[in-house]
Amino acid sequence: MASVTSSLKGVPNRFVYSATKAAVIGFTKALAADFVAQGIRVHAICPATVNRTSLQEEIASSPNPEELMKMYVSRRKQGRLGRPEEIAKLAVFLASDEAP
Repeated sequence: MASVTSSLKGVPNRFVYSATKAAVIGFTKALAADFVAQGIRVHAICPATVNRTSLQEEIASSPNPEELMKMYVSRRKQGRLGRPEEIAKLAVFLASDEAP
């Protein structure tokens, strides 16, 4: 699992997260280059903000949960947070024979 918050985009106060996600992207590119000749594809998924348990806990413990949730949603062009099952379906598809 990678993130746009990485080598693609800098975000304040997220340097450790950004560095590790940048490493995932670099690792993915290098692994893909190593195995392309064998017909093996390597992908990284960058899902944006996903509505997960830890995010719900973070939001609930904030001084203004409603405003924090609005802020997270406002950053998403689709107008909502991602769902874990959407990410799971993508991972299954990429692992299948049907993926490009």
